[in-house]
Formats: sequence, structure tokens, C-alpha cells
Amino acid sequence: MSKEESPFRLAANPQADRSAPYGAAERSILSHAGCEAARAAVSSWPGYRPTPLRSLEGLAQREGLDAIWYKDESSRFGLNSFKALGGAYGVQKLLQRLIRERTDATEVSVQDLIDRRYNETTSQVTVTCATAGNHGRSVAWGAQLLGCKCVIYLPAVTSSQREAAIAAYGAEVVRTSTNYDDAVRRCDQDASRLGRFVVSDTSYAGCLEIPRDVMQGYTVMAAEIIDQLPADARPTHLCVQAGVGGLAAAVVAHFWEAWGADRPLTVVVEPDSADPVYRSATAGRATPVPGDYDTIMAGLAAGEISLLAWRILQRSVDYVMTIPDSAAEATMRLLADGVEGSPHIVAGESAVAGLTAALLALQDNEARAALALGTGTHLLVIGTEGATDPDSYLRIVGRHAQEIAALA
Repeated sequence: MSKEESPFRLAANPQADRSAPYGAAERSILSHAGCEAARAAVSSWPGYRPTPLRSLEGLAQREGLDAIWYKDESSRFGLNSFKALGGAYGVQKLLQRLIRERTDATEVSVQDLIDRRYNETTSQVTVTCATAGNHGRSVAWGAQLLGCKCVIYLPAVTSSQREAAIAAYGAEVVRTSTNYDDAVRRCDQDASRLGRFVVSDTSYAGCLEIPRDVMQGYTVMAAEIIDQLPADARPTHLCVQAGVGGLAAAVVAHFWEAWGADRPLTVVVEPDSADPVYRSATAGRATPVPGDYDTIMAGLAAGEISLLAWRILQRSVDYVMTIPDSAAEATMRLLADGVEGSPHIVAGESAVAGLTAALLALQDNEARAALALGTGTHLLVIGTEGATDPDSYLRIVGRHAQEIAALA
């Protein structure tokens, strides 16, 4: 298939260095020690349970692979997204720091926050962020659970259902007339003016500590995956999606620290219209997307890479790839239908990017060879969300999410 005909772009990361150790610079951002602390906290939240790692045996056999593992985040804390791990953990860590600074408390537990033991302090705190939907929902849920106020900024294209899901947790919602990155800037400016605390899933100059906590929360999912893999099995390939890059950095960092050069060959995947990681990797420096961007993969609709995520991804990612919306829609329908005994899965638009990339590469001889996909491949993909926009899911799949879930 010629480059002109190809529905995707695939490029090797020229800065990749698989022999590089996971060193002090990387551990200052994300670490196994930080993951253990996050896991202890998250596992104490009401309703915690590890999400399933599903084996897509039928699809793997059809595509000539040994295994496809799909980490299904569609049930995480009832928020239907992996983002529940990050935003709420960022809120928790912030409130614990503020209580220690403003009171004589030295240890503040999750239960202390849930029980409103420090309500005099936490009720005066307002957390805020910009979001395409899922992160804001997590921050709002965390604020409600742990006892502070919340204001969430939305890009103009955010669906009414995603807005309603955030407001349901008691957050004040500010809908902007801009894209995601401009909403981030407005949120930051308003926070500085009004004394709010930004719990962002993207990091930038002046906003590093809390985004680091958010990403550390995501590593809980990576730790679950390691626990859930079959005995003596390890993924050879990881296709993981990126918006600002936080999820990709968290998963790659955890595997890099665990397995070093034996970690999976990693492909970071983005929508073809919102591709800051692809642009940054191929340019050798953090490079934003010029102008606006539009994609059905709302959770991946970002134009600028997170500063901390880039520090992790710059040398650790092997390939970068972009995919069209139409291919993601096809994968949503594929997972809903099930393949040769593989489970029926409710996967939202952003959930399917990694699997979509692998399926496209398998259909292209050049890409298949470059990524060494075939016999011996154990592919890991992250299903980051369920039907977080039910109307959009129905339009794309042709059936309600509840109908698909009943087949599982």
C-alpha cells in the first residue's frame, strides 16, 4: 500500500534508545515507589476493584497473532474511564498537602477526607481543570468524594452528555468557545486570579507537581496489568493512545522501570488531526499542532504534549502512528460484535485507538514488517473508556451500550 493510499502514518522515533536505563531523572517524575503509594490510596476508595484484562483470542487468531490483551477500563469506579485513577488522586494529594500546611496534622488518611474530618479546610478549597470530558469527570468525582469545591472548563466541542456527567458530581461547568489547549490556558488564568488549584492532566511551566500526581495515579492500571498477565507471559508489543501523553507516559514508564530493554515495542497512537506526540517525535522537540483540531476521539483531542510526559516518551517510544476517525469507528463496531468467541466489549471512541492502529498495521505489509507483527506477537492495548457519550456510541455502533454489555 502506497503512502498516498495509506489511511495512517507510521514513523520510527529517531530518539528512541531501548538500552537507556530508567534513571533518577525518570524516577523524579514516575516511579514504582510512587505507584505503590498511589495504589494503596486508590484501593482504599469506595468501590475499588481492578478492571479486567480481557483476552481477545478469536481476534488474535484471525490476525495471526499469539495473543491480544485488552485492558478494559469501561467500569472503573462507575466513571467508565481510566481517568478516574488520575484526577481524583490528584485531588487527594492536593488536599492532603494543604491540610498539613494549614493545620497541625502530620498524617491525613483517605478516610479522614471522606469523613470530612478536616472539612473546615477542605470546604474552602476549589479545584479546577480543563477537560474534554473524562478527566474533568474524575476531578469532579474526587472533589465530591473528598470534600472540596470544583470548577471544570470545557472546550466548545464537548458533547452535552459529557457536560451533564461532570455536572452530576456537583461541579460548576464553564463551557468555553475555544479548543482544549485554549481552555487549559483560560482555566489556569482564572485559577491564578481566583485562588483556585489546577488539577490538570497536562503539565506546563508552573504546573508540574499535580500533573505528576495525576500521571502517578494512572500507573496503578499498569501495575494491575502486570499482576493480571498469564504466568510467564509478557507483552511483546504495546499500542497505547495519547492525547497530551499522560497515559502513554505512565504505562511506558512503569514497564520501562519493570523490564528495562525487555519492555514491549511501543507504538504511541493519535488521531490524524490531533497529533502532538507524532509531531514532537519526528521533529525531535515538543511541537504543537497548529490551528484547531477535530476528532471523534474526544479524549485524545489535544494539540500540545504534556511537558512531563514528553520527558518520559522522548527516548522510550519506538514508533508513533496516527489513525483516522473512520478506522476507530470500525473498531468500536468490531469489539461490540465480538470476533470468533472474543468477548463483546463496549468501547468508546478514544478507547480503541491502540487496537485500531495494530489492525491497520497488520493490513499493510510494510508496517507489519516494521513492527514485527505476527507469530510470537503478544499485543497489549488499553481500552481507556466505555460509552462515555451514549448518543455518539449509538450513532457509531448502531446499538445501545447496554445491549452490548448484556452480551458480555
